[in-house]
This record gives sequence, C-alpha cells and structure tokens, in this order.
Amino acid sequence: MITKPKGTKDIYGVEAKKWQYVSKVIDEVMEKYNYDFIRTPVFESSELFHRGVGQTTDIVTKETYDFIDRGGRNMTLRPEGTAGVVRCYIENKMYGNDNKPTKLYYNMPMYRYERPQAGRLRELTQFGMEILGTDDPMSDAEIISLAVNIYKVLGLKQIKVNINSLGDETSRNNYRNALIEYFKPHINELCEDCHERLEKNPLRIIDCKVDKDKDIMKMAPKTIDYLNDESRKRFEKVKEYLEVMGIDYVVDPTVVRGLDYYNHTVFEIEAKVQGFGSQNVIGGGGRYNYMVEQLGGPKTAAIGFASGFDRLMLALEKENIDILVNDSVDLFLLYVSEDEKKYAAYLSNDLRMHGFIVETDYLNRSLKAQFKQADRLNSKFTIVLNDNDLKNNEVKIKNNNTKEEEMVSLDALIYFLDENLNEESNYDANYKKDGDI
Repeated sequence: MITKPKGTKDIYGVEAKKWQYVSKVIDEVMEKYNYDFIRTPVFESSELFHRGVGQTTDIVTKETYDFIDRGGRNMTLRPEGTAGVVRCYIENKMYGNDNKPTKLYYNMPMYRYERPQAGRLRELTQFGMEILGTDDPMSDAEIISLAVNIYKVLGLKQIKVNINSLGDETSRNNYRNALIEYFKPHINELCEDCHERLEKNPLRIIDCKVDKDKDIMKMAPKTIDYLNDESRKRFEKVKEYLEVMGIDYVVDPTVVRGLDYYNHTVFEIEAKVQGFGSQNVIGGGGRYNYMVEQLGGPKTAAIGFASGFDRLMLALEKENIDILVNDSVDLFLLYVSEDEKKYAAYLSNDLRMHGFIVETDYLNRSLKAQFKQADRLNSKFTIVLNDNDLKNNEVKIKNNNTKEEEMVSLDALIYFLDENLNEESNYDANYKKDGDI
C-alpha cells in the first residue's frame, strides 16, 4: 500500500470543514481590513529564496526542498510566503499602482524539510499578510492588530504579543558588532550551528532553540540598547499606535525572528493554551524595508506577518473551542421508479442552482435504506418523489425535526424552502459566533 510521505497529512471529513471555517474567518477579517488575496507558485527559482530569505537562515541552509528541473534550472518548493509575494509585486509592477500602499494576503501550503512534530509538518499551510509601500509606524500596528483580531474572532482568549525593534541598518550593524564581541570569547559554550552564525549572522544566535536557556544568552546585549534616536522614536510610535488600538503587548528584546530580511519592528504572537507546550508561538513577522530593492525592485518599505495553520488548529483544539461546521443537508430526495429517479436528477440540480444543499440516492437502494441515508446526512427535509404527485405538479415534503408533512406545489417549492429553512446563509447560520467583527 502506498502511504503519504513523512511530515504530511490528509485533511478530510469534519477536520476539513473546520479548516474551511478558519479560512472563511480569515477571508472575512481580511476583507474588513481591505487586503487583496494573492497566490504565488508553489515552486520558484532557488535564487529567490536564497537572496530574499537569506543565505544564513535555517530555512535556506537546512530545510528547503531543492531540485533541478528538466531544463536544468535550480528550483525550490516554496518554504515561506513573503519572498514570492515580493517577487510578484516587482514582476507585475504593482509599485506603479496609484492605490498605495499595496495590501495583500495569502493562504498557501509551504514546504520545509524539518523534523515533524505536533503542529509542525514538512508540508505546512501558512496564512499571512503584507503591506508594501509605506514605512508609517501605524502600518506596523495594523499588521499586529490584524493578526490579533483574527485569533480573537476564532475564539483564542490568551493571546500575548511580544514586540522588539532591530532598528535601521545602522542600528542593526551596531548591534551585530556588539554580539560578535560578546559571544566570541564564549563561542565554545554554544552549539555548532551558533559557531557558524557568529560571523555570518550573529542575530541568529539569539534565536537559537538549543542554547536559549543558558546564562550567556540571558546576559547577551539587547537590541533596544543599540537603537539610534530615529529608530528609538519610531519604535515608540509603533507602541503608541498599539495602545490606541487596544492591543496589549510586551517588549521582548530576545525576539529577533529567524529570517535575515527583518529591520525595525519584529514581533511574535503566542497562544497561552493549556497543554500547548513551550512552543506556543503561533505567528510572527516584522518589517523588511530592503527586500524589494534587493530583489530588483524600487526602494520600497514593507511589513508582513505569517501564521502556521497547523499550529493554529492545534491551539483551537487545545483551547476546546467548538468550531461549528455544517454537517447537514437541506433536502434529501427519495425515489423508487426510474422516472422518479430522473426527476430527482432534474430537481436536485435545479434546487442546488437556487442555493440549497440537496442530496439524493446514487446506489439504487431501497426506500428504507434511503431514509436511513437521509438521517445519516442530518437532512432537514425529505421528499419522497411519487409519480402520481408529480403528475399533479406537487410533492409531499417532510420536516425531519417536527415530523410534519405538507403537500407543496412544485412551483412554490423554492419559496417554501426559503421560508422554512434558516434565512441566513449557510456561513452565517453555522459559522458566525460572538466576537465577530
């Protein structure tokens, strides 16, 4: 038997409906913030991720799925969303649009060759958003508030925002030099990966998961101590806007993020969920004012955020949040004769096109078995198609909750269903919850 690859999962049944629900919530919130959906290719030139994400990141050095295609080109399966979005922004000259800034969001599978664990797979799904074309500190606060509000709408209550600033290029370089000077005498106390990071990208040492609890890490220089006046003032503005928006935050100098392209604001969002474990970060992001230019576009300030879908679903599960999914159909059509079956084919198609969820039998089962199938599907109404009734242009419809039956003209069937089914759409009836925006 052929089985799925390690680090991947099948999503189907009720779980798939829960994923669809979360996606719909994301879409709805993004619409309120006026973000446009974007989809980029699942594989791109390897150079894009090497230049965009950074040569010294774990993603590029250890985790990418790289291959050479039949044309001899070096390709990489998409490991994260931002680089592809920026490439699309440049290639399609979005920077030339009058409607600025450009606000985009995505919800796509990514691929990273890492050790699979709960909520972290080799094929993972991420949703994220980007604002390109503004350096305004309010856009930093908007991205953070948007992420927080998505989590809140989904029902997560204990959300913690950790923010930090890497400062501008000058501030970041000063901090980089301070880290090298600090860690160099103690490098043998750190893991082998940190040995390589010392000269290539010492900020990655602060993000080390192996040595994070050592005293040498706790005493390391802090980014905010190396911010110049301009960067410090900018960081203060970001915090002011967060306070105005009612977003609680904690300044955490250890937040540096694992990607090379960040500058100024960086942040992580935790879900403090019982039983979630120490790896409770469910999303993060930051400002990347140099990436567009590095990839061949004009100088463009930008900020973004990304969240792992698998981690989010696990957090919702651990928080015991009841995701209401639509597990019923509006109407089940039953039949006995071939003529009745043909009419079932016609009527089911017509009613579906009018917006109703309709099922019928495809296995030529007995009437008794069809009733059982209707019950399994939690059908709200059933109609037993009868040749004599059809000749009179009517059907007998049964409400499966009240058990009441009524003869209804076929010409009035749509109106009958409209009146007797929940007037709200399937999404409003089954998905909306308190706290929605």
